[in-house]
Amino acid sequence: MADLLCRALQFILPPRLRDWGLAIRYELAEIPDDTQALLFALASVRGLAPRALGQLLMHPFVALLGAAVRASRGFGALHGPRAVGALCAVGAVALGLVYMTVAGAPVRYLGVNAGALVLGLLLLALVSRIPEGAGRLSGALILGLSVLLLATALVGLRIEGISRWVKLGGVVVQPSLVLLPFMLAAFSRTRTPLATTGMVVAALAMALQPDRAMAAMMTATLTTVVATRADRLTCLALTASLLAFMVTLLRPDALPAAPFVDQVLLSSFAVHALAGLAVVAGSALLLVPVLIGGSYDEERRATSLAFGSAWLAASLAAAFGNSPTPVVGYGGSAILGYLLSLSALPRPASARGGPAIAPPDTSLASRDSHSKIALA
Repeated sequence: MADLLCRALQFILPPRLRDWGLAIRYELAEIPDDTQALLFALASVRGLAPRALGQLLMHPFVALLGAAVRASRGFGALHGPRAVGALCAVGAVALGLVYMTVAGAPVRYLGVNAGALVLGLLLLALVSRIPEGAGRLSGALILGLSVLLLATALVGLRIEGISRWVKLGGVVVQPSLVLLPFMLAAFSRTRTPLATTGMVVAALAMALQPDRAMAAMMTATLTTVVATRADRLTCLALTASLLAFMVTLLRPDALPAAPFVDQVLLSSFAVHALAGLAVVAGSALLLVPVLIGGSYDEERRATSLAFGSAWLAASLAAAFGNSPTPVVGYGGSAILGYLLSLSALPRPASARGGPAIAPPDTSLASRDSHSKIALA
Protein backbone atom coordinates (compact mmCIF):
# COMPACT_ATOMS: atom_id res chain seq x y z
CA MET A 1 0.00 0.00 0.00
CA ALA A 2 2.75 2.45 0.94
CA ASP A 3 4.69 1.66 -2.23
CA LEU A 4 1.61 2.17 -4.40
CA LEU A 5 0.95 5.55 -2.78
CA CYS A 6 4.51 6.70 -3.44
CA ARG A 7 4.41 5.49 -7.05
CA ALA A 8 1.16 7.40 -7.61
CA LEU A 9 2.72 10.51 -6.04
CA GLN A 10 5.76 10.24 -8.30
CA PHE A 11 3.48 9.91 -11.35
CA ILE A 12 1.49 13.12 -10.67
CA LEU A 13 4.54 15.22 -9.75
CA PRO A 14 5.75 17.65 -12.45
CA PRO A 15 8.74 16.33 -14.42
CA ARG A 16 11.18 18.62 -12.64
CA LEU A 17 10.09 17.24 -9.24
CA ARG A 18 9.89 13.53 -10.05
CA ASP A 19 13.37 12.96 -8.65
CA TRP A 20 11.86 13.92 -5.29
CA GLY A 21 9.24 11.21 -5.78
CA LEU A 22 11.98 8.68 -6.51
CA ALA A 23 13.87 9.79 -3.39
CA ILE A 24 10.73 9.29 -1.31
CA ARG A 25 10.42 5.73 -2.62
CA TYR A 26 14.05 5.01 -1.72
CA GLU A 27 13.48 6.45 1.74
CA LEU A 28 10.36 4.31 2.09
CA ALA A 29 12.34 1.15 1.24
CA GLU A 30 14.66 1.80 4.21
CA ILE A 31 11.83 1.79 6.78
CA PRO A 32 11.57 -1.77 8.26
CA ASP A 33 8.21 -1.34 10.01
CA ASP A 34 5.19 -1.53 7.64
CA THR A 35 3.05 0.75 9.79
CA GLN A 36 5.74 3.42 9.95
CA ALA A 37 6.28 3.07 6.21
CA LEU A 38 2.56 3.59 5.51
CA LEU A 39 2.45 6.65 7.79
CA PHE A 40 5.50 8.07 6.00
CA ALA A 41 3.84 7.50 2.61
CA LEU A 42 0.58 9.15 3.75
CA ALA A 43 2.48 12.16 5.10
CA SER A 44 4.38 12.51 1.81
CA VAL A 45 1.18 12.35 -0.24
CA ARG A 46 -0.57 14.83 2.04
CA GLY A 47 2.34 17.28 1.74
CA LEU A 48 3.02 17.09 -2.01
CA ALA A 49 -0.13 15.82 -3.73
CA PRO A 50 -2.20 19.05 -3.41
CA ARG A 51 0.56 21.14 -4.99
CA ALA A 52 1.16 18.56 -7.72
CA LEU A 53 -2.54 18.36 -8.58
CA GLY A 54 -2.80 22.15 -8.57
CA GLN A 55 0.04 22.44 -11.07
CA LEU A 56 -1.54 19.79 -13.29
CA LEU A 57 -4.86 21.64 -13.29
CA MET A 58 -3.21 25.01 -13.95
CA HIS A 59 -1.00 23.76 -16.78
CA PRO A 60 -3.54 24.34 -19.61
CA PHE A 61 -4.23 27.89 -18.38
CA VAL A 62 -0.52 28.67 -18.08
CA ALA A 63 -0.04 27.47 -21.65
CA LEU A 64 -2.87 29.72 -22.86
CA LEU A 65 -1.46 32.68 -20.95
CA GLY A 66 1.98 32.08 -22.47
CA ALA A 67 0.45 31.97 -25.93
CA ALA A 68 -1.41 35.21 -25.25
CA VAL A 69 1.77 36.93 -24.08
CA ARG A 70 3.67 35.72 -27.15
CA ALA A 71 0.86 36.95 -29.37
CA SER A 72 0.88 40.34 -27.65
CA ARG A 73 4.60 40.66 -28.26
CA GLY A 74 3.97 40.02 -31.92
CA PHE A 75 1.40 42.84 -31.94
CA GLY A 76 3.78 45.68 -31.42
CA ALA A 77 5.43 45.25 -28.03
CA LEU A 78 2.43 45.10 -25.72
CA HIS A 79 4.34 44.78 -22.46
CA GLY A 80 3.73 45.67 -18.84
CA PRO A 81 0.45 47.37 -17.96
CA ARG A 82 -0.75 47.29 -21.55
CA ALA A 83 -0.51 43.50 -21.79
CA VAL A 84 -2.06 43.08 -18.35
CA GLY A 85 -4.79 45.54 -19.27
CA ALA A 86 -5.58 43.60 -22.44
CA LEU A 87 -5.94 40.39 -20.43
CA CYS A 88 -8.10 42.23 -17.88
CA ALA A 89 -10.31 43.52 -20.69
CA VAL A 90 -10.79 39.97 -21.94
CA GLY A 91 -11.68 38.84 -18.42
CA ALA A 92 -14.05 41.75 -17.78
CA VAL A 93 -15.87 41.23 -21.08
CA ALA A 94 -16.17 37.51 -20.33
CA LEU A 95 -17.64 38.25 -16.89
CA GLY A 96 -20.01 40.74 -18.51
CA LEU A 97 -21.16 38.01 -20.89
CA VAL A 98 -21.80 35.78 -17.87
CA TYR A 99 -23.96 38.51 -16.33
CA MET A 100 -25.93 39.15 -19.52
CA THR A 101 -26.47 35.42 -20.09
CA VAL A 102 -27.80 34.92 -16.57
CA ALA A 103 -29.94 38.06 -16.89
CA GLY A 104 -31.46 36.86 -20.17
CA ALA A 105 -30.02 39.49 -22.50
CA PRO A 106 -30.54 39.04 -26.26
CA VAL A 107 -27.86 37.01 -28.01
CA ARG A 108 -27.15 40.03 -30.22
CA TYR A 109 -25.93 41.95 -27.16
CA LEU A 110 -23.37 39.25 -26.44
CA GLY A 111 -22.17 39.36 -30.05
CA VAL A 112 -21.77 43.15 -29.98
CA ASN A 113 -19.58 43.04 -26.86
CA ALA A 114 -17.48 40.15 -28.16
CA GLY A 115 -17.01 41.88 -31.52
CA ALA A 116 -16.02 45.14 -29.82
CA LEU A 117 -13.41 43.22 -27.81
CA VAL A 118 -11.82 41.77 -30.94
CA LEU A 119 -11.86 45.15 -32.70
CA GLY A 120 -10.43 46.87 -29.61
CA LEU A 121 -7.56 44.39 -29.31
CA LEU A 122 -6.66 44.99 -32.95
CA LEU A 123 -6.84 48.75 -32.38
CA LEU A 124 -4.58 48.47 -29.33
CA ALA A 125 -2.08 46.40 -31.30
CA LEU A 126 -1.99 49.00 -34.11
CA VAL A 127 -1.69 52.06 -31.87
CA SER A 128 0.98 50.38 -29.72
CA ARG A 129 3.24 50.19 -32.78
CA ILE A 130 3.59 53.97 -32.74
CA PRO A 131 7.07 54.87 -31.43
CA GLU A 132 7.17 57.00 -28.30
CA GLY A 133 9.11 59.57 -30.30
CA ALA A 134 5.76 60.51 -31.87
CA GLY A 135 4.70 62.13 -28.59
CA ARG A 136 5.03 65.57 -30.17
CA LEU A 137 1.85 64.76 -32.08
CA SER A 138 -0.12 64.04 -28.90
CA GLY A 139 -1.20 67.63 -28.42
CA ALA A 140 -2.53 67.87 -31.97
CA LEU A 141 -4.18 64.46 -31.59
CA ILE A 142 -5.94 65.50 -28.36
CA LEU A 143 -7.18 68.70 -29.99
CA GLY A 144 -8.39 66.83 -33.07
CA LEU A 145 -10.30 64.28 -30.98
CA SER A 146 -11.87 67.04 -28.90
CA VAL A 147 -13.23 68.62 -32.09
CA LEU A 148 -14.90 65.28 -32.86
CA LEU A 149 -16.54 65.34 -29.42
CA LEU A 150 -17.73 68.89 -30.01
CA ALA A 151 -19.13 67.90 -33.41
CA THR A 152 -21.04 65.08 -31.69
CA ALA A 153 -22.63 67.61 -29.35
CA LEU A 154 -23.66 69.83 -32.26
CA VAL A 155 -24.73 67.42 -35.00
CA GLY A 156 -24.82 63.99 -33.38
CA LEU A 157 -27.79 61.70 -32.82
CA ARG A 158 -30.19 63.57 -30.52
CA ILE A 159 -32.52 61.80 -28.07
CA GLU A 160 -34.67 63.73 -25.56
CA GLY A 161 -32.55 66.85 -26.14
CA ILE A 162 -29.30 64.98 -25.45
CA SER A 163 -26.68 64.49 -28.16
CA ARG A 164 -24.01 61.99 -27.14
CA TRP A 165 -24.05 59.46 -29.96
CA VAL A 166 -23.29 58.99 -33.63
CA LYS A 167 -24.75 56.32 -35.86
CA LEU A 168 -22.25 54.42 -37.98
CA GLY A 169 -24.21 52.17 -40.30
CA GLY A 170 -26.49 50.22 -38.01
CA VAL A 171 -24.37 50.70 -34.90
CA VAL A 172 -24.77 53.52 -32.37
CA VAL A 173 -21.47 54.65 -30.81
CA GLN A 174 -20.80 57.05 -27.94
CA PRO A 175 -17.61 58.89 -29.01
CA SER A 176 -16.93 60.38 -25.57
CA LEU A 177 -16.72 56.92 -24.02
CA VAL A 178 -14.36 55.78 -26.77
CA LEU A 179 -12.07 58.82 -26.98
CA LEU A 180 -12.14 60.76 -23.71
CA PRO A 181 -10.35 58.19 -21.47
CA PHE A 182 -7.49 58.02 -23.98
CA MET A 183 -7.33 61.81 -24.23
CA LEU A 184 -7.16 62.20 -20.44
CA ALA A 185 -4.41 59.60 -20.04
CA ALA A 186 -2.45 61.15 -22.90
CA PHE A 187 -2.88 64.65 -21.44
CA SER A 188 -1.34 63.53 -18.15
CA ARG A 189 2.03 63.22 -19.92
CA THR A 190 1.52 65.81 -22.72
CA ARG A 191 0.67 69.03 -20.90
CA THR A 192 1.23 71.39 -23.81
CA PRO A 193 -0.85 74.45 -24.76
CA LEU A 194 -2.29 72.51 -27.70
CA ALA A 195 -3.30 69.59 -25.49
CA THR A 196 -4.79 71.98 -22.91
CA THR A 197 -6.85 73.61 -25.64
CA GLY A 198 -8.11 70.17 -26.54
CA MET A 199 -9.14 69.56 -22.91
CA VAL A 200 -11.04 72.86 -22.81
CA VAL A 201 -12.86 72.02 -26.08
CA ALA A 202 -13.69 68.55 -24.72
CA ALA A 203 -15.11 70.10 -21.54
CA LEU A 204 -17.27 72.39 -23.67
CA ALA A 205 -18.50 69.35 -25.61
CA MET A 206 -19.44 67.53 -22.37
CA ALA A 207 -21.43 70.58 -21.23
CA LEU A 208 -23.25 70.91 -24.54
CA GLN A 209 -24.16 67.24 -24.96
CA PRO A 210 -24.71 67.19 -21.85
CA ASP A 211 -22.91 64.15 -20.41
CA ARG A 212 -22.76 64.20 -16.63
CA ALA A 213 -20.83 60.94 -16.29
CA MET A 214 -18.09 61.93 -18.74
CA ALA A 215 -17.81 65.40 -17.21
CA ALA A 216 -17.36 63.72 -13.82
CA MET A 217 -14.69 61.49 -15.38
CA MET A 218 -12.87 64.55 -16.70
CA THR A 219 -13.02 66.32 -13.34
CA ALA A 220 -11.83 63.31 -11.33
CA THR A 221 -8.99 62.51 -13.72
CA LEU A 222 -7.75 66.09 -14.07
CA THR A 223 -7.88 66.45 -10.28
CA THR A 224 -5.54 63.48 -10.09
CA VAL A 225 -3.28 65.04 -12.72
CA VAL A 226 -3.14 68.34 -10.81
CA ALA A 227 -2.44 66.47 -7.56
CA THR A 228 0.57 64.72 -9.11
CA ARG A 229 2.05 67.82 -10.74
CA ALA A 230 0.21 71.11 -10.70
CA ASP A 231 0.98 73.82 -13.25
CA ARG A 232 -0.88 76.59 -15.01
CA LEU A 233 -2.03 74.48 -17.96
CA THR A 234 -3.34 71.56 -15.90
CA CYS A 235 -5.16 73.94 -13.55
CA LEU A 236 -6.77 75.61 -16.58
CA ALA A 237 -7.95 72.24 -17.89
CA LEU A 238 -9.30 71.29 -14.45
CA THR A 239 -11.20 74.59 -14.17
CA ALA A 240 -12.83 74.01 -17.56
CA SER A 241 -13.87 70.48 -16.56
CA LEU A 242 -15.31 71.71 -13.24
CA LEU A 243 -17.40 74.31 -15.04
CA ALA A 244 -18.62 71.68 -17.51
CA PHE A 245 -19.54 69.32 -14.66
CA MET A 246 -21.52 72.06 -12.94
CA VAL A 247 -23.39 72.78 -16.17
CA THR A 248 -24.30 69.09 -16.56
CA LEU A 249 -25.61 69.04 -12.99
CA LEU A 250 -27.86 72.02 -13.72
CA ARG A 251 -29.16 70.74 -17.06
CA PRO A 252 -31.87 68.05 -16.92
CA ASP A 253 -31.07 64.47 -17.92
CA ALA A 254 -34.41 62.80 -18.61
CA LEU A 255 -33.14 59.62 -20.25
CA PRO A 256 -34.45 56.48 -18.49
CA ALA A 257 -32.16 53.63 -17.49
CA ALA A 258 -31.58 51.22 -20.37
CA PRO A 259 -31.65 47.50 -19.51
CA PHE A 260 -28.26 45.74 -19.44
CA VAL A 261 -26.59 49.17 -19.90
CA ASP A 262 -27.32 51.50 -16.97
CA GLN A 263 -27.15 50.83 -13.21
CA VAL A 264 -25.86 47.31 -13.84
CA LEU A 265 -23.68 47.28 -10.70
CA LEU A 266 -26.74 47.47 -8.45
CA SER A 267 -29.41 45.71 -10.51
CA SER A 268 -27.29 42.65 -11.28
CA PHE A 269 -27.63 41.32 -7.73
CA ALA A 270 -31.41 41.39 -8.13
CA VAL A 271 -31.00 38.99 -11.06
CA HIS A 272 -28.71 36.47 -9.33
CA ALA A 273 -25.84 36.55 -6.85
CA LEU A 274 -23.56 35.03 -9.51
CA ALA A 275 -24.45 37.81 -11.95
CA GLY A 276 -23.73 40.47 -9.33
CA LEU A 277 -20.36 38.96 -8.42
CA ALA A 278 -19.44 38.74 -12.11
CA VAL A 279 -20.17 42.44 -12.59
CA VAL A 280 -18.24 43.50 -9.48
CA ALA A 281 -15.25 41.31 -10.39
CA GLY A 282 -15.24 42.59 -13.98
CA SER A 283 -15.34 46.21 -12.82
CA ALA A 284 -12.45 45.56 -10.42
CA LEU A 285 -10.38 44.03 -13.23
CA LEU A 286 -10.44 47.35 -15.07
CA LEU A 287 -8.23 48.92 -12.40
CA VAL A 288 -5.56 46.18 -12.24
CA PRO A 289 -3.16 47.89 -14.75
CA VAL A 290 -2.82 50.79 -12.28
CA LEU A 291 -1.11 48.45 -9.80
CA ILE A 292 1.63 47.69 -12.34
CA GLY A 293 2.01 51.27 -13.54
CA GLY A 294 2.40 52.40 -9.91
CA SER A 295 5.83 50.76 -9.75
CA TYR A 296 7.31 53.10 -12.39
CA ASP A 297 8.92 56.51 -12.00
CA GLU A 298 6.86 59.56 -11.02
CA GLU A 299 6.00 60.75 -14.53
CA ARG A 300 4.80 57.38 -15.79
CA ARG A 301 3.04 56.69 -12.50
CA ALA A 302 0.97 59.84 -13.03
CA THR A 303 -0.29 58.46 -16.35
CA SER A 304 -1.30 55.19 -14.70
CA LEU A 305 -3.13 57.06 -11.94
CA ALA A 306 -4.96 59.18 -14.52
CA PHE A 307 -6.02 56.02 -16.35
CA GLY A 308 -7.29 54.46 -13.12
CA SER A 309 -9.11 57.63 -12.05
CA ALA A 310 -10.95 57.81 -15.38
CA TRP A 311 -12.29 54.27 -15.23
CA LEU A 312 -13.03 54.37 -11.51
CA ALA A 313 -15.06 57.55 -12.04
CA ALA A 314 -16.90 55.95 -14.98
CA SER A 315 -17.80 52.90 -12.87
CA LEU A 316 -18.99 55.01 -9.93
CA ALA A 317 -21.04 57.26 -12.20
CA ALA A 318 -22.68 54.16 -13.68
CA ALA A 319 -23.48 52.85 -10.19
CA PHE A 320 -25.25 56.02 -9.05
CA GLY A 321 -26.75 57.37 -12.29
CA ASN A 322 -28.18 56.44 -15.66
CA SER A 323 -24.91 56.08 -17.53
CA PRO A 324 -23.36 53.04 -19.26
CA THR A 325 -21.59 50.54 -17.04
CA PRO A 326 -18.10 50.22 -18.56
CA VAL A 327 -17.12 46.94 -20.26
CA VAL A 328 -19.28 44.58 -18.17
CA GLY A 329 -22.54 46.14 -19.39
CA TYR A 330 -23.93 46.05 -22.91
CA GLY A 331 -22.25 48.41 -25.34
CA GLY A 332 -19.11 48.34 -27.43
CA SER A 333 -18.10 51.98 -26.87
CA ALA A 334 -16.68 51.42 -23.37
CA ILE A 335 -14.82 48.29 -24.50
CA LEU A 336 -13.21 50.17 -27.38
CA GLY A 337 -12.47 53.12 -25.08
CA TYR A 338 -10.83 50.96 -22.43
CA LEU A 339 -8.55 49.16 -24.88
CA LEU A 340 -7.68 52.40 -26.69
CA SER A 341 -6.82 54.13 -23.40
CA LEU A 342 -4.43 51.27 -22.58
CA SER A 343 -2.22 52.50 -25.43
CA ALA A 344 -1.59 55.70 -23.45
CA LEU A 345 -0.11 53.75 -20.53
CA PRO A 346 3.68 53.76 -20.20
CA ARG A 347 5.83 51.03 -21.61
CA PRO A 348 8.36 49.27 -19.36
CA ALA A 349 11.91 50.53 -19.64
CA SER A 350 12.93 47.31 -21.42
CA ALA A 351 10.36 47.96 -24.13
CA ARG A 352 11.07 51.61 -24.68
CA GLY A 353 14.01 50.92 -26.92
CA GLY A 354 16.27 53.71 -25.77
CA PRO A 355 16.00 57.33 -26.86
CA ALA A 356 13.13 58.21 -29.16
CA ILE A 357 15.15 59.00 -32.29
CA ALA A 358 15.12 57.42 -35.71
CA PRO A 359 17.98 55.06 -36.60
CA PRO A 360 20.41 56.55 -39.11
CA ASP A 361 19.22 54.17 -41.85
CA THR A 362 15.50 54.89 -41.27
CA SER A 363 13.82 57.79 -43.00
CA LEU A 364 11.65 60.19 -41.05
CA ALA A 365 8.71 59.48 -43.36
CA SER A 366 8.96 55.75 -42.66
CA ARG A 367 9.30 56.30 -38.94
CA ASP A 368 6.20 58.51 -38.75
CA SER A 369 3.93 56.38 -40.95
CA HIS A 370 2.19 54.73 -38.00
CA SER A 371 1.78 58.12 -36.33
CA LYS A 372 0.06 59.53 -39.40
CA ILE A 373 -2.24 56.51 -39.64
CA ALA A 374 -3.26 56.88 -35.98
CA LEU A 375 -3.80 60.64 -36.32
CA ALA A 376 -5.97 60.07 -39.41
